[in-house]
Amino acid sequence: MDNSKMFLYWGSGSGPCWKAMISLAEKGLWEGCPNKMISFSNKEHKTDEVFTLNPRGQVPTFRDGDVVVNESDAILMYLEENYSKDGNRLLPTSGPERAQVYQRMFEAQNVQTNIIKELVVYHWRTKPEDRDDKIVKERMEKAKVELGYWEKALNGHAYMVGNNFTLADVAVYPFLAFLMRMGASFREFPALLKYYEAITKRPSVQATWPPHWKEGTTDPILGEL
Repeated sequence: MDNSKMFLYWGSGSGPCWKAMISLAEKGLWEGCPNKMISFSNKEHKTDEVFTLNPRGQVPTFRDGDVVVNESDAILMYLEENYSKDGNRLLPTSGPERAQVYQRMFEAQNVQTNIIKELVVYHWRTKPEDRDDKIVKERMEKAKVELGYWEKALNGHAYMVGNNFTLADVAVYPFLAFLMRMGASFREFPALLKYYEAITKRPSVQATWPPHWKEGTTDPILGEL
């Protein structure tokens, strides 16, 4: 497929950006796709270059010819509707299964809201002397509840919905991978760990692996998970 008129602005390690990249790779569109990795620390997503296409100054910011799509889930849907063919479809043809994929797609944001923001962002933005152990403990328990939901959602399957890789997996995997990056082990969630290890080996995931994650580990903030 022709990707010469596409352009993606993205940030390394960003779950929403990674979702778009995995979807592009699944469609055979990532290799050779014009793109630019922006630096969050240098606030490159707040430059005129990005603002021109995305007034919110956020990434992923995606252009396909004259079409601009900026929200990550909207990008997934756009690519699915316009670049699917036999062999790379990420939505089931069955109505009930498709509804489940949609549900998991939109539920995936709960991992970011209930775990990443509550624990990782709290750790980053709070001085060590100001961190409240009680708050951390309470939030860690809530994080385990959230992971327990996804453990149950797998229901003995290899993927989030049924037996095929879908947009549900594209949507949730990057957030789970970020938790592992932050020190989680999923030791209390064996099905989720098996799922994570299997999806990690997928070619589309390996082809889009966050560059700076290859440079070493980080502070194990989520070691209790």
